[in-house]
Amino acid sequence: MSTEGDSREQGEHARAGNDPVMADLGVGGSAVRAAAPGDAVAGIAPRYVATPPDLRAASSLLAAAARHGLATVPRGHGSTVGWGRPPRRCDLVVDTTLLTTIEHTAGDLIVQVGAGTPMADLDAALAGAGQRLSVDPVVPGSTVGGVVATGLCGPRRMLHGTVRDLIIGMTTVRADGAIVSSGGRVVKNVAGYDLGKLHTGALGTLGLIASVTFRLHPLPPALRVISAATGDAATAAAWRASVLRSTTAPAAVELDWSAEGPLSLHVLLEGAEGGIEARAAEVAGLLGAADTAAELPPDWGMLPGAPDDTLLKIAVAPGRVTETAASLRTAAEAVGIPVSIRGSAGAGVLYAALPAAADAGTAADTVTGLRHSITEGALTVLRAAPGVLEQGLDLWGEVPGLPLMRAIKDRFDPDRILSPGRFAGGI
Repeated sequence: MSTEGDSREQGEHARAGNDPVMADLGVGGSAVRAAAPGDAVAGIAPRYVATPPDLRAASSLLAAAARHGLATVPRGHGSTVGWGRPPRRCDLVVDTTLLTTIEHTAGDLIVQVGAGTPMADLDAALAGAGQRLSVDPVVPGSTVGGVVATGLCGPRRMLHGTVRDLIIGMTTVRADGAIVSSGGRVVKNVAGYDLGKLHTGALGTLGLIASVTFRLHPLPPALRVISAATGDAATAAAWRASVLRSTTAPAAVELDWSAEGPLSLHVLLEGAEGGIEARAAEVAGLLGAADTAAELPPDWGMLPGAPDDTLLKIAVAPGRVTETAASLRTAAEAVGIPVSIRGSAGAGVLYAALPAAADAGTAADTVTGLRHSITEGALTVLRAAPGVLEQGLDLWGEVPGLPLMRAIKDRFDPDRILSPGRFAGGI
């Protein structure tokens, strides 16, 4: 007797048999289906969704897509697939959720991990060996590929660097299906190191990220989070400066300023149990009336706002973080837009959310005005609410290296079929 699953599989085979393109996409072993409404990328509906089970299948899939001239967009769990600009066209979504291998070389503090692996699964696997990837995911449910493709990372970037800094190797699939590897599984092997890093933050416009090799850190035996709140940005700036001048060696100094509440500063300390209490007491003294916790808060490092809000990334000199946050809040509130701000007061990176319900034209004008006011830094719109996009808002602003970036795009994807138009300058 045929089961429901058997019937569904037979139906897919029948559709593939009637569609030569679908059949060709599945030759290498990828499961291919007709796209559903929920597969749209920033409102652009694809024709097909394909799920390769391994690297070779992904290679065959992209080669077939290139033969048919299909515009292709990679997708993990889809939490950031709509970031950047909507693709100019999208014929095929490549679902990476079966690319989930984890090869952990604990003795070398190295892991090679498939792009479709949820960050939570990777964290759990490494924790069993007393190690971690020192990247705080900023979007719930993120996969490894999504974190690398957006290039975003959370509070611990202040001590350990960005996700790009922790990559020592990467395997990708080019638009023509060629498999390209850079770096290696040994920290000292730096062959092709910069080539692999080009894909970090490129939003899938240079190739399909299949796996990434990271260097790891030991899990710290203990941690403390010391938090204090104030209604005055100048006070927060003084707190930040005193903590960074101290000998407490914080792993992160986070600013959190919700639309409804006061400005909070959170200082993360990590290290041995023996000395962490004294360090925490010193930080608490510097912050005045502060609370101390032995665990991270549930929303640690997460981006502000709701999934549909306009999301900004602002990079400034670390010493101007609180000043910039106050300027943004003042500008937004002056036109009746509540704004939530979070980010690293130690590394100089802030994220701000403008509500999707805000007037689109006003929101776009506010972002443009703020960008012009930042003389030493940069403002990027990571995700724009649909109405704001329709105002013609420039998501990236001036990009000095754009000619070089376009040349790299032409080298990697001459037919411009990988996530076309999602990145800066229409790349």
